[in-house]
Amino acid sequence: MGISPGVWGGACCMMEAALTLQHRIESQNWNRVDEQLCGRGFALLENVLSANECAELKVLYPQDHLFRSTIDMGRYRFGEGEYRYFKYPLPEVIQQFRTGMYPFLVPTANKFVRVLKTSAGYPTDHGEFLSYCHQQGQKRPTPLILRYEEGGYNTLHQDLYGDVYFPFQAVLFLNQPNKDFGGGEFVMTEQRPRAQSSAEVLQPNQGDILIFTTNYRPVNGLRGYYRVAMRHGVSRVKWGERVTVGIIFHDAQ
Repeated sequence: MGISPGVWGGACCMMEAALTLQHRIESQNWNRVDEQLCGRGFALLENVLSANECAELKVLYPQDHLFRSTIDMGRYRFGEGEYRYFKYPLPEVIQQFRTGMYPFLVPTANKFVRVLKTSAGYPTDHGEFLSYCHQQGQKRPTPLILRYEEGGYNTLHQDLYGDVYFPFQAVLFLNQPNKDFGGGEFVMTEQRPRAQSSAEVLQPNQGDILIFTTNYRPVNGLRGYYRVAMRHGVSRVKWGERVTVGIIFHDAQ
């Protein structure tokens, strides 16, 4: 799935970044990621992208031909801001993140399945997983780019898009907090049965990637494992512009 000439300025730089991206993905401490996803429901990969690579991704936003739809969050009471879903074929770097990270997350995903006894598990090949999504009527790509300006925010939610979903997703942070924008923290809530919700408030740096739970994570209790529901959102941006890329591994109905 290559990039056509002239898709955006700096395409050569993006292709060069894609050539080294797989190495950067493989070099992450995935055992630590597994521990954090199981223990807290999220894991942070630091300094994966350079400032120039983040800038190259941000300039995708106005390229209308790259997207299948644009969502005004205020219209649907999702918050304030806008996001755009990429269409197939995905830009090379987006595609490589999606297919490159997926197999490293499958062991943890299958651990969730095994202890909760919820399904048969996930294949190690992302293409095989997408084929199953498509067989179930989920054929629309879900990677997206989100932009918040002053006053923008995102209500707590889950990105499921159908009956078939992958337990984890990722966000690429393209701006530097307290330099390009203020506020706009990433918020996760955890709802344990018969207990008050708890929250994590995170502010990753430009170039970081946050991997987090899509729906729920298993927690070991006195009577075995039980599900803890997770939701995520974005607090209100006080000033500036906040831009991120969301990598969701399943497709949508």
